[in-house]
Amino acid sequence: QVHLVESGGGLVQAGGSLRLSCAASGRTFSSYDMGWFRQPPGKEREFVAWLSWSGATTYYDDSVKGRFTISRDNPKNTVYLQMNSLKPEDTAVYYCGAARGKIKFTTATEYDYWGQGTQVTVSS
Repeated sequence: QVHLVESGGGLVQAGGSLRLSCAASGRTFSSYDMGWFRQPPGKEREFVAWLSWSGATTYYDDSVKGRFTISRDNPKNTVYLQMNSLKPEDTAVYYCGAARGKIKFTTATEYDYWGQGTQVTVSS
């Protein structure tokens, strides 16, 4: 069992930065691949970034590539999403998810556990 809690969201102007954190409980956190998704107003949850359990491999959606960085600190049971050069279209509720051994990691239904989400609002 893994319990996830996101934090770090807020209101920021376009071009600004935020760092989201996802704190996990459970002794098996380091064995889970982690993903960040977001859900813009009126839209479905969409993939943002993925990180393997070891931290050695990452994958990003094209819309955030070069601006966002996913990382993890396994001893601290935490995964991060550093977001730079934010745009108004990045406005969404951001969720972290945990999955183990799943191939289709860009698909939300593949994830075993989710946090409650944190709101990110980017003003123009």
